[in-house]
Amino acid sequence: MTSPVPRPPSDVERERAAEMLQRACGDGRLTLEEFSARVGAVWAAEDDTALEQATAGLVTTPIVGSSHTVDRIVTVFSDNKRRGRWKLRTGRLKLRNIFGSTEIDLRAVLTDQSVIEISGVCAFGELKVIVPEGVEVDFIGATYFTSRHIRLAAVPRVPGTPEIRIEVTGWFSSIEVDSKPYALPPPYQAGP
Repeated sequence: MTSPVPRPPSDVERERAAEMLQRACGDGRLTLEEFSARVGAVWAAEDDTALEQATAGLVTTPIVGSSHTVDRIVTVFSDNKRRGRWKLRTGRLKLRNIFGSTEIDLRAVLTDQSVIEISGVCAFGELKVIVPEGVEVDFIGATYFTSRHIRLAAVPRVPGTPEIRIEVTGWFSSIEVDSKPYALPPPYQAGP
């Protein structure tokens, strides 16, 4: 008996797989980083076997992590780090950082939104936003006596990933956006 010959997936099959992964991310079954890697594998799949591998192993229940949803981060004379698995209530995150240090790591955020917006003010403080490689970032906002840096890896955008819009006004602050590589096991790890 011969095994079936692999065939290239259709655009409809790819779109269906990408939608399934987006729902899984919104349900808390995949992080944004896992979603980005898997949806990239969906669009890069050369045959139906690779497409199946990109969607394989989705758990039916949300993965353990913070069930607390977030729509606002306020840091005053403090240190505030949002890391690991957490859920974004909507596609908008309001930020107020006054004389504080805030770090927002979006690599493990749970969301099904096509756009993530971070807006607010950083005065006399530090703000660092970490995004997964392969997402589009729009970084704007007025700066007054503030250093502002964006350091994104020179990799192609992963199709289907959300656009991240950051509009933060800085007063006497340091504002940074960095992309960090995926830490996923093969076959979902980005790059060669």
